[in-house]
Amino acid sequence: MALAQKKHKVLLWGFLSLLALGVTIRFLFVLVWSPNTQFEDQQVIYIPTGADQSIFMDRVAPYLKNPSSFERFISVRQGWEVIKPGKYTLKSSMNNLDMYRKFRQGSETVKVVFNNQDRLELLAGRVGSQIEADSVSLMNAWTDPQFLADKKLTKDQVLAIFLPNSYEFFWNTDATSFRDRMWAYYEKYWTSERRELAQQQGLTPIEVSCLAAVVHKETVQSEERARVAGVYLNRLRIGMKLQADPTVIFSIKYQSNNFDQVIKRVFHKDLLVDSPFNTYRYKGVPPGLIAMPDLSAIEAVLQPESHNYLFFVADPSKPGYHRFSTHYGQHINQSKSYVRWVDRLGIDR
Repeated sequence: MALAQKKHKVLLWGFLSLLALGVTIRFLFVLVWSPNTQFEDQQVIYIPTGADQSIFMDRVAPYLKNPSSFERFISVRQGWEVIKPGKYTLKSSMNNLDMYRKFRQGSETVKVVFNNQDRLELLAGRVGSQIEADSVSLMNAWTDPQFLADKKLTKDQVLAIFLPNSYEFFWNTDATSFRDRMWAYYEKYWTSERRELAQQQGLTPIEVSCLAAVVHKETVQSEERARVAGVYLNRLRIGMKLQADPTVIFSIKYQSNNFDQVIKRVFHKDLLVDSPFNTYRYKGVPPGLIAMPDLSAIEAVLQPESHNYLFFVADPSKPGYHRFSTHYGQHINQSKSYVRWVDRLGIDR
C-alpha cells in the first residue's frame, strides 16, 4: 500500500513537472519566438533621442499583437539601456527576439536629399523633415557665430557648404553633427584641382559659389551655363558690373523680407534698389549666395566657355534660352525684341 502511494506521488510529481515544463516552454515560445507583429509587409518606426521605456513603448505598441510580452522580454534581457534611438524598419512576423536585436543594433541610415533650396531657412525645413534634428536646431548650428568665424564665413555665405546631392545619414543625427559632415563634404569637393581652377578665374571657392548662384538663377539650361558664366567672368575681368537681373530680384525680396513674392520682370526703377546684392549698383561678385547653385552651375564657373560675349538677353523665339552679343548696340536691339515679347504676354511684374 505504501509502495503504491509512493508510485502515485512520483507519477503525480512527474505529471506536474511535465506540465510545468510545458507551460514554461509555451511561455518562452510566446515570449521569445512567437511572431508578435500586427501589420503586413513592414513598418518604419522612429525612436527619438532620450526616449525612456514609456515613450519607446508608445511608439512600438500600436504595431504589436502583444506589447506586454515584448516589454517583458526586454526587461529580462539586458534592459532598456541597450535600446538606441533612430529609424527602424520592422518586418511582419518578427518575434520579440528579432525586434530586440533590431533595436539593439542601432539606427538605420536615411537618404537626405536636397536641391534648389534658395534660402537657408528653406534648406533647414527640408533637412529637418528627413532627420531627427528640427529646423530651428539646424539653423542655430549653421549660423553659430563661432562656427562662422572658424570657417571664415558670413551668414549670407554659409549656404555654399551645402552641395545639392543625396547623402546617407543616421536618422538621429543631431544638428551640429549634420553641419560638420556637410562641411567635410564641402572640403572634399574643393580639391586642389578645383581650387586651382577658381584661382585661374580670380575667385575664391566661396566667390565661385556666389557667382554660380547667379548663373543658376539666370538660366535653367545646363548646356548654356558655361556660356553665361563666361559672360560674367568677362565682365569681371574688365571691371564691368555684373548687372544680373536675378540679383535685383533677390535684393527686392531681401530688403522687404518677403521671399514669397513673384517677380517675373525687372523694371528700370528696380535697378536702383540699394543693396550690396544688387550688381547693377555694386561691382564684383555678390557678398553672399542668392540661391543654392547646383553642381553644373559651379562647374560652369570653374570651366566657363571661352568667348568675347559681354551681353545676353532672353530669346523670345526659344524660351528658356538667351541671345548673346559682344557689342552694346546689338544687345539693345535684342533687348527691345524681348521687351516687346513680354509686353505682348502681359507680364508686368
